[in-house]
Parts: sequence; C-alpha cells; structure tokens
Amino acid sequence: MTTIAANLQAIRDRISRAARDAGRSPSSIALIAVSKSCPAACIAEAYACGQRAFGESYLQEAWEKILRLEHLPIEWHFIGPIQSNKTRALAERFAWVHSLARQKIAQRLNDARPAGLPALNVCIQVNVSGEASKSGVQPGEELALARAIGALPRLKLRGLMTVPEPTSDVSRQRQRFAVLRELKNGLAAAGFALDTLSMGMSDDFETAVREGATMVRVGSAIFGPRREN
Repeated sequence: MTTIAANLQAIRDRISRAARDAGRSPSSIALIAVSKSCPAACIAEAYACGQRAFGESYLQEAWEKILRLEHLPIEWHFIGPIQSNKTRALAERFAWVHSLARQKIAQRLNDARPAGLPALNVCIQVNVSGEASKSGVQPGEELALARAIGALPRLKLRGLMTVPEPTSDVSRQRQRFAVLRELKNGLAAAGFALDTLSMGMSDDFETAVREGATMVRVGSAIFGPRREN
C-alpha cells in the first residue's frame, strides 16, 4: 500500500471513530483532500484510492491540475481567498466554493456560472476567531450575505465554513467550531435550508466532527508536508 493510500485509510478510520463517538453516522461526513501544492500525480493516486473531492486554494496552480486531470470526474472545491478577477474561472471549473465572504464576489460568481452547469455550491466563510489575517465575515454578518446569495439563481448556498486559529487546546477548538454550528442553526431558524458545516483540518478535524462538521478539509495528513512552490 502506498503512503497516500495508507494515509487516506487512516484518515477515514479516524473520521469514522470520531463520528461514532459523537453518535453520528460516518457517512454524514465528507472528506475533502486538500491538494494545494501537490502535483497532479498525487491527486491521481488519491483518486485511484477512491477519493473524489479535492480542495485547492490558488487558482493558477489549480487550473493547471484541473486541465491535466480533466479525464477524471473529480469534484473540485475552492477553499482559498477569492480575487474578483478570478471569479469566471472559479464559476466555470469548480463544483464548490467554500470561501465566499463578499456580496460582490457572490454576484460575479453567479453571473459567470455557465447555464449548462448546475448552480454553484457555496459556503459563507466566517472568521470565528477574529484574526485580522483570516478571511471571512464576522459572526452576525452571515445573515445579510445569506439573503443576498439567496437572490442569485446560479448559486446554491449550502452552509458555512471556517478556518479558526491553530491551537492544540481541544476545548478552544470545540468552542470555535461550536460558534459556526450555532450560526448555521441561526440561519436555519431564519428559513435557510442548509446542510453543510465545512470545518476541521489535519490537526483538528476529529474535534470538528464531534461539533457537527459535515465536510473536513485534510491536506498534510494525506499528502505529507506542504511542498514549497
């Protein structure tokens, strides 16, 4: 068994254990393999092991891999900051955008989404830890953006995403993820039918699962340390 295959199996096993500890079905959590800085060959190897959803943060890098691997029916997820001049490429090539935080970007993605494709799945990114270096709306601002997205026919709002500050303090991890879960509950109470909490990465995805994550974004634990571009 290759290293990527072994790592994928180990992550799937850990997701299953965390889900069962939380009284949840493991099938309710999707694994997004974060392949930024990884060559296309590694993505193809993970695909051969049954992985279908891959996350990218940098459009230029992702574009090259998407073209090289277009013979594979990969589900591409964009998880990085969004530049206004990149929205057309995102709308044309990705199935999901997790990092939506501005109405202007939502409008541009909607306008650029090809009519022949299903509505683009999007999540609102929320900055639950208040770090100046992190993207995302502040807690409490998600409702206005959700309403704006709801008026755009080529976008489908699926839920919320966050990238909290890294910490080994499990209680702090749970606190941050619980904030996102409660914000999603608040949107549900306002009438939004959401099914996605995109939260948890290599160092904290098990905690995220216990707090309700439906998508975890795992990179280095699958592909090894990030490669320098």
